[in-house]
Order: sequence, then C-alpha cells, then structure tokens
Amino acid sequence: MTALTLQAIAASSDEELFALLGQELGRRIANQRGTPAFLAEIQGLPVGLRAMAATYELDVSLALDDLGWHFGNWLSQPLTEETARGLDELEATELAEIFRAAWRIAETYWSRLATDDWGDWYPDSPFEQAMEPLNQRAWSILEAHENGIFHYWVTYARKHPDRLGVTAADGHGNTGRVSGFGR
Repeated sequence: MTALTLQAIAASSDEELFALLGQELGRRIANQRGTPAFLAEIQGLPVGLRAMAATYELDVSLALDDLGWHFGNWLSQPLTEETARGLDELEATELAEIFRAAWRIAETYWSRLATDDWGDWYPDSPFEQAMEPLNQRAWSILEAHENGIFHYWVTYARKHPDRLGVTAADGHGNTGRVSGFGR
C-alpha cells in the first residue's frame, strides 16, 4: 500500500489518488458510518480527510438514490452537519447550498423519516416531490464529473495536501508529518 505523501499525490493519476485517499480513510476509520463513534473518530481527522469521510455517503446516495433517501438512510443531525461542513471544505459550494436546502426540507419530515416504514412512505410523498428540483440540480452538477463528489476529493487533495495530514519525504528518505489539523 502506497502511503499518502506529497510525492504520491503529485505522481498519481486522478484514479490512483482517489484510491490512495480511500485507503487512507480506511486505515484511519474503524467505526461504522453514521454511529456516534464514527462521528467522534472523524472529528479527530485532519480537516480534509474529515470532509471526505463526511461526504462519502452523500455521494453514494446521489449515485444510487436521491437526497430524500440520503436523509432517510442517514437520519442524524450531527452527520448532516458534518456533511454540510465537508462540502464547504471541499469547495463544493453549489452542492453545499443544495444540500442545506434539502436539509431544511428534510427537517420538516424528520419525525416521519424516523419511522420503520419511511421507505414505503417516501415514494410519491410530498417530501420526495419537494426534493425533486434539488435532486435534479445536484445530479446536473455531478453529471459533469465522472466520479461525482469524489471529483472534489481529488481536486482538494491536489490543492490542499497540507490539510490531509500527509507525510513528506525530505529528499533523503526521511519523512515528517505535514500539519493538516485545522487551518
């Protein structure tokens, strides 16, 4: 497994860099997504990796379902807050605006989404209908990028490697930590 270093970031294709980022997240995150332990764990990551970890499930939701299903599947205010901050950090500004608009709508249905049969209720519901314009906007943005939100991960990693907690070789084989905790 290649380490996530400044050199690896610079030398990697987009696909290779995405794989490296995924490996780094896999190495650093042991807890199940969406749990309080997961949230506590990602809050200790460098800001860039924290953003990536928080936005992963949103990308999956938009690839397989939609924003309404995302909130139903990941019914957590703290995770929703992390996801919104993560989109901001990754400079996915328009997606962050869409996500926050969807969140405001989802909050009006939050108690309904907490029921066991929300998945049966959701299709053709007023909530799904309210999400549709936001879904279309989000899908339109992501359509321009082969890898959806993960496109932002790669762009961010190249632009802000200092926010990933990567190691840097000094030319003599010695490595040191590059600060990525905070700004």
